[in-house]
Amino acid sequence: MNRSVDRVRAKVAKPRGESPLAERFALFAECLLTGVWIAVAALPLVTYPAAFAAGSRHLRRRTAHVGGGLREFVADFRAALRGGWLVGLVGWAALAAVWVDVRAVRAGIPGGPLVGAVGVLALIGAAVTVLRAAAVWEPGASWRALLGAAGRRTVLDPAGSFLVVGGLVVVACSAWFTAPLALPVLGAVAAAALAVEERYRRRS
Repeated sequence: MNRSVDRVRAKVAKPRGESPLAERFALFAECLLTGVWIAVAALPLVTYPAAFAAGSRHLRRRTAHVGGGLREFVADFRAALRGGWLVGLVGWAALAAVWVDVRAVRAGIPGGPLVGAVGVLALIGAAVTVLRAAAVWEPGASWRALLGAAGRRTVLDPAGSFLVVGGLVVVACSAWFTAPLALPVLGAVAAAALAVEERYRRRS
């Protein structure tokens, strides 16, 4: 009886007859669509951690062949917003502090270049930490605990962190060429963070 139920679940979870190429293309299209959702949800500025958390969970459902769409994304976004907005606020405060450091470098203040370099590296590390935390977020999870664990993984897994930075660079380049192009690419960044976290989990 249990084996029969498992067979039915497997058929429901993954449609038969879909080629690997079609499945990968569908996943790529889903990443682009998710990027647009993330961009819209992040418009209030302090909501970007919750937006990435909801987007990442949506992509996890998609790769697991579990149903879910915009309604589930919105529900996850609202759940992640509890505590997530504070993470976003701190992130913008950190960006403002780095901007002050960069201005100090340009003003020629002694020690400015070193302080500026440290500030920029710290900001990049913080961005990677937030993305890695968002990639493993689940409803009811504590953002403080997620960020602490993600910070350790960011340091202990430099190769994975570098891949996430590469995704951020792609977004920056896309925005430089044409701003609207950066919106769907945000979904690719979420997917990259998911892949990095899965890679770390398997290696651990």
